[in-house]
Amino acid sequence: MPGPRVVSLVPSLTEAVAVSAPGLLVGATDWCVRPAGLDAVRIGGTKNPDVAAIAALRPDLVIANEEENRAPDLAALRAAGLSVLVTEVRTLEQAFTELERVLVAGCGLAVPRWLDDARRAWEAPEPPPYERRAAVVPVWRRPWMVLGRDTFAGDLLARLGVANVYGAHPERYPRIPLDELRASGAGLVVLPDEPYRFTADDGPEAFPGLPAALVDGRYLTWYGPSLVRAPEMLRAALRRADRARCTTPPPPRP
Repeated sequence: MPGPRVVSLVPSLTEAVAVSAPGLLVGATDWCVRPAGLDAVRIGGTKNPDVAAIAALRPDLVIANEEENRAPDLAALRAAGLSVLVTEVRTLEQAFTELERVLVAGCGLAVPRWLDDARRAWEAPEPPPYERRAAVVPVWRRPWMVLGRDTFAGDLLARLGVANVYGAHPERYPRIPLDELRASGAGLVVLPDEPYRFTADDGPEAFPGLPAALVDGRYLTWYGPSLVRAPEMLRAALRRADRARCTTPPPPRP
């Protein structure tokens, strides 16, 4: 018996479904780049999906996320008579729960092996081989925006020994002036390559004298098969930043 026809509006969930049960996905966003070679109709972006195109695919289920997707688009999909499963992922445990809800309750699958592997990878992370310290975690510049309270990425970093300086901020993604970021007392800046593509030449120079951990955004912000290797990959990036700290000259005196 064929499985349900699924449209995914979330890159992380697209990868999770496609890896677990190739063939279920009939539609995905333009930003759904994994797994490579995904054979699914493209239905627009996460913030501007083509509702008519999605309805034309006759999906049994549309999977979405309360942060990635806009409420008016989800309402329009429901008004078109489609079943929409909306996830909320703000912690690692919530990610595991929601992935199981999507794959098992939503798609009718058994719990995939990679999800069990991901749980094991995060069960008892080894002590960090670097100094524990507070960090600012920009996700955008022009204007500068950072991780605030109640974020999935912040929870992952906390489990790896990195405290988010703005983790108690009333906003989840506050805009903070660069001068304030520099004066925050952070001992580290963590720079992911998405949603803004920070690189060695674009980001670290704004924080002179502060070690920078350049991390693959997929391992920091995606909740799916990438969670299996995320502890290893993030820890390696943080270790490199810690080593660089030992060779970074102090900032010039004013």
